[in-house]
Amino acid sequence: MESTSNIHAGMTWNLVAVGDSTFAQSHPIKTYPFHIGRGQNVCLYVPSLAVSKLHAKIYESDGIVFLRDMGSTNGTFVNGVQIQGPQEISDGDLIQFADTAFRITREVHRVTQTVGSDLCDTALALSQFDRLMTEDGAIITHYQPIVDAYNGETLGYEVLGRSRIYGLKKPDSMFRAAAQLQLGSELSRMFRNVGLSTTHEFNSDPHLFLNTHPEELNDIQSLIGSLKSLRDTNPRQPITIEIHESTVANSRVMSLLRVALQDLDMGLAYDDFGAGQSRLVELANVPPDYLKFDITLIREIHKANAQKQEMMEKLVKMTKDLGAVTLAEGVEDEDEAEACRQLGFELFQGFHFGRPGKASAYLRRG
Repeated sequence: MESTSNIHAGMTWNLVAVGDSTFAQSHPIKTYPFHIGRGQNVCLYVPSLAVSKLHAKIYESDGIVFLRDMGSTNGTFVNGVQIQGPQEISDGDLIQFADTAFRITREVHRVTQTVGSDLCDTALALSQFDRLMTEDGAIITHYQPIVDAYNGETLGYEVLGRSRIYGLKKPDSMFRAAAQLQLGSELSRMFRNVGLSTTHEFNSDPHLFLNTHPEELNDIQSLIGSLKSLRDTNPRQPITIEIHESTVANSRVMSLLRVALQDLDMGLAYDDFGAGQSRLVELANVPPDYLKFDITLIREIHKANAQKQEMMEKLVKMTKDLGAVTLAEGVEDEDEAEACRQLGFELFQGFHFGRPGKASAYLRRG
């Protein structure tokens, strides 16, 4: 039976806001029942239009604390799972009212916006990760155009992943959570699968550049198997697989991958060249079809001194001599683009030519 009472001083619970720094504070639960919502006369007012006026309540019964959704529009979640009835809650649980999340604690915590919020954000992301991997539509595919440096024609798109899940909307938060759960390879495969599944929105079969995670190179046979599955389900799709330059040093693994990609009629691109430790001599052991020069090399290249410009020109020429197509990443304005043309770059990618967006944003170019 639900009781109405003051909570014992030694048993004080608190709801600690997560994620939004403007709302990062502790809210003590001083009496039962404790109502949460966006209406008047609630114990905790949550300023979000996604939250119902009377969204949920926390109450005590027979010494156990429960959470109940009060028929809200967008639901109440505990540790990433939507509740359907009374749900017992415990110290450390992550509670989400629509799009606003809290962590419940048994003692007062002074949450700082730098450390405390980050820890709560991480805990929330971990609790939501299962939803990311299992819910239909949780991952949203974005495409960023890759264009010809001289005529601006779109030659392909890099496939990028976003998410609808609170706390996991951007790739860095998704992969941080995946790393703690040792699921980086699985998340990377899902990005590729979902990215290919939405290409029907284009007017034709565009050339897609699909990313890999460095962990996947530790199990090359599993990576190759996942790529074979992609080819079986997408026999006509032009595909190039991107490998981060930090993984290129293992020539044996790269040679196996290169042969497999040729058998699958897929291209090979080395991504973020210049961000790590790879050398051209290592690239020469297994030459790629495309070499993507990292944004750190491209940023304000038009303002660079003569020595840097000369070095870049030589790198571009040596890359072409290996038989690879050169691509400048992160081109943000026409001054950078023109400087890259003068250096001999053949392809561009960056905000100047298109931000990551859904397929519908590029249908005319598809």
